[in-house]
Amino acid sequence: MHFIGIIPARWASTRFPGKPLAVIGGKPMIQRVYEQAKKVLEIVVVATDDERIYDCVIGFGGKVVMTRNDHTCGTERCLEAYQKIAAQPQAFGLSDCLFINDKDTVIINIQGDEPFIQPEQISAVCQCFDNENTDIATLVKPFTEQDTLQDLENPNSPKVVFSSIDRRAILFSRSVIPYLRGIPKDQWLSQHTHYKHIGMYAYRADVLGEITRLPVSPMEKAESLEQLRWLENGYIIRIATCITASIGIDTPEDLNKANEWLNQMTK
Repeated sequence: MHFIGIIPARWASTRFPGKPLAVIGGKPMIQRVYEQAKKVLEIVVVATDDERIYDCVIGFGGKVVMTRNDHTCGTERCLEAYQKIAAQPQAFGLSDCLFINDKDTVIINIQGDEPFIQPEQISAVCQCFDNENTDIATLVKPFTEQDTLQDLENPNSPKVVFSSIDRRAILFSRSVIPYLRGIPKDQWLSQHTHYKHIGMYAYRADVLGEITRLPVSPMEKAESLEQLRWLENGYIIRIATCITASIGIDTPEDLNKANEWLNQMTK
């Protein structure tokens, strides 16, 4: 099995334009994501639609590919990047033999705004493909009693339920799932382990090509979660669990907090 890490990084962002080049601890954010991914993956490529990001990646010695600027999601950008890499592997210092069978290649979609992604998180997602029936894998983190009810009910933090037998995803939702009937809300976090979805995906290369051609599904339209489209079409999404907190950068305020956190860690 071959694993290729692709980091989608676009310039446009409603809340934070140019986010991939925001500086954290003296380094552009995209460089921090790249270096974290390289700790566990031999092949990592940034997929961007902007020459400024392209030049930045070249500048720190990373691999990068230009992609269109009209993609609606990171999944589509990952597919275009993979297709370009597979068409000219030598240009990326790769061997043709990596691309003989798409079923033996897994593309890991690593969020470009997660500068503190941990190698063990990426490894956990990769291990999901030890099961030959896995089509897609993703990462979750349990809510703890240190979280608040507001954290649990936050619709911007999707939740997931999965089988305890084979870790196959059953449902994702912006609502709290499961709903604990008969238990006061202020006791939900102590009475049940709920899981927060961490937005990192991995797909078998052949599956990636299939899911990007699927039409928007009813559940996806309702919740605005693309993974529901995959579930509704019968794809097996395997769940990996981590305990490490995720620090995503969505706004300039998040960037300030990340720099403050990093300063505290290095004192």
